[in-house]
Amino acid sequence: MHNPFARFFRARDKPNKQASPQDAVSAAPGFYYGTSLAGKSVTPTSAIQVSAVYACVRVIAETVASLPLHVYETTDTGSRKANEHPLYRLLHDEPNTEMTSFVWRETMLSHLLLYGNSYCQIIRSGRSKIVGLYPLLPDRMTVDRDSKGKLTYTYTTSDGKIAYLAPEDVLHIPGLGFDGVMGYSPIALEKAAIGLGIAAEEYGSKFFANGARPSGILTHPNTVKDPAALRASWNAAYGGSGNASRVAVLEEGMTFTPLSIPNNEAQFLETRKFQVTEICRIFRVPPHMIGDLERATFSNIESQNISFAVHTIRPWLVRIEQAVNRALIPENEKGRFYAQFNIDGLMRGDYKSRMEGYAIARQNGWMSANDIRALENLNPISEEEGGDAYLVNGNMIPISLAGLGVLMGLAQQSDAEAAEEEPAPAEKEDGENGETNDTGQSL
Repeated sequence: MHNPFARFFRARDKPNKQASPQDAVSAAPGFYYGTSLAGKSVTPTSAIQVSAVYACVRVIAETVASLPLHVYETTDTGSRKANEHPLYRLLHDEPNTEMTSFVWRETMLSHLLLYGNSYCQIIRSGRSKIVGLYPLLPDRMTVDRDSKGKLTYTYTTSDGKIAYLAPEDVLHIPGLGFDGVMGYSPIALEKAAIGLGIAAEEYGSKFFANGARPSGILTHPNTVKDPAALRASWNAAYGGSGNASRVAVLEEGMTFTPLSIPNNEAQFLETRKFQVTEICRIFRVPPHMIGDLERATFSNIESQNISFAVHTIRPWLVRIEQAVNRALIPENEKGRFYAQFNIDGLMRGDYKSRMEGYAIARQNGWMSANDIRALENLNPISEEEGGDAYLVNGNMIPISLAGLGVLMGLAQQSDAEAAEEEPAPAEKEDGENGETNDTGQSL
């Protein structure tokens, strides 16, 4: 049947083998660095100088970089660490000859959080074996499509040379984006909020540089012959935070009239506090993790830490894991080998909560003593001592065994009653078949 609405809805790509995306990546909506509404230039370089931005980027990057990253193999009995896999050493220990795995992952996260994209050049041997992963600066990379719709990666080196990289030679991890290829920089998306933070810091710096007092006018009753010299003399004596609260001496009838609004009326401190919260909201970081303890309590910090692991760190981990598995695992090994972070350490609560959880798992039979000791980084107990035994409470049995227990109890009761009814064997009388004397005693 002909669809009368078909002409109104048309897919971008035809469903055949020769079809490929034709839209250029550069045609997607763009968000650019530049001057914010507060009048300040916002770029990754200027944004990272804001203490709240630096703290948020650092806490996310260092947390992800500190988590163990392993390569696993799926077997018939479950998953195991594939220590012998060539990628294991690259991802877990040393991705290249210049940096450790921690530094490599910290660099990738810094690029993602500031630029919205992370790039690594994949170095292969003559047999296509991956031997190195080298980070590339995001601001020097251009991603687009050629005439056939294939992605192209163009990198400009520090000396101005152009390098063209094939998609299979680039580990590209995009952040949040609209086209599925490129991610958008959080700094460019939220330059208004970050620009206000930059302006607040600059205002505070200039406020103290000018003597922690509003600027004003020096009024002289007569004509001043050299105003520049008088201004310089005033600034030298009373300007700067080091000269704050000094007593001014006004000669020849001069008067000082302040002009600017007092600092408390401008709500300077309130603005700075709000911008810290605003920047935390951008990066989804609990304020207490960057030193803002105004609303933190002993009762909510633990739940905030777990929320940070689930809602902030885990999405970045999944993004990295899937990009690594797509770009680095060969086609003939996909589905069998995979890279994965271990986030168990971030999910652990306080000592009491962990012990209560372990007790429940142990009593219900789905964790052994060695399973628990492994999570607490303790040495295992030998099998002879019951380290691998799974226990269950005696008063909890499967419902299928409930009737069997009743029958066994009835059978035991029947056996006991039968034993009581059976007569005892006749005892031999004293002197049976023996001789007796006159007194009836046996001889």
